[in-house]
Amino acid sequence: MPIPSIERVSQLVADPVAAHGLDLEDVSLIAAGTQSTVRVIVDREGGVSLDAIADVSRDISAALDAADESDDDAYTLEVTTPGINRPLTQPRHWRRARGRKVRVRTPTEKFDARVGEVSEGSEGAEGPEGSEGEGPHVALVVVADPKVGPVLRTVLLSEVTEAVVKVEFSPPNPRELELAGGVTPGRPTPGTEDDSIEVEEADK
Repeated sequence: MPIPSIERVSQLVADPVAAHGLDLEDVSLIAAGTQSTVRVIVDREGGVSLDAIADVSRDISAALDAADESDDDAYTLEVTTPGINRPLTQPRHWRRARGRKVRVRTPTEKFDARVGEVSEGSEGAEGPEGSEGEGPHVALVVVADPKVGPVLRTVLLSEVTEAVVKVEFSPPNPRELELAGGVTPGRPTPGTEDDSIEVEEADK
């Protein structure tokens, strides 16, 4: 079928994604001459199985096929989960990334850390004076001095300007993972180069 606009695609895929209990993380259109790609990224607590991706892909495809659009371009539909190098922009992203290594930026510094527990309050947070009650914060496992070893540092999510999951090619330090509280259930163990799941539909 003809490819809709990005705004229209976002509207069309929202209901099928929600009906399967998934979060819609991103929708993008990738132009490639007369054959473009509609890429839909979904996720949820506990991870997303290949069967779940296949099921929601079929429903998204049906919703797009049912749309009445006038554009003449054909497209391929890809439904996938967030992969390596994904940005963490919402509290749910941080919860699902527990145990993963991230590059963190704040207005005053940049550092690598392993994601720990996310808390809704800020009790005990090492933030600016008066930060108590300012929202979710995350415990980060930081290795500032190899001689001392990994330590926990708590940061308000509102202070993070950028955070991106890093690629890891080997298993993490067991002590780092212990301090982080382990890996979020249903998520792959760090050290896997690409943990995304993708289903590609036939050309439309």
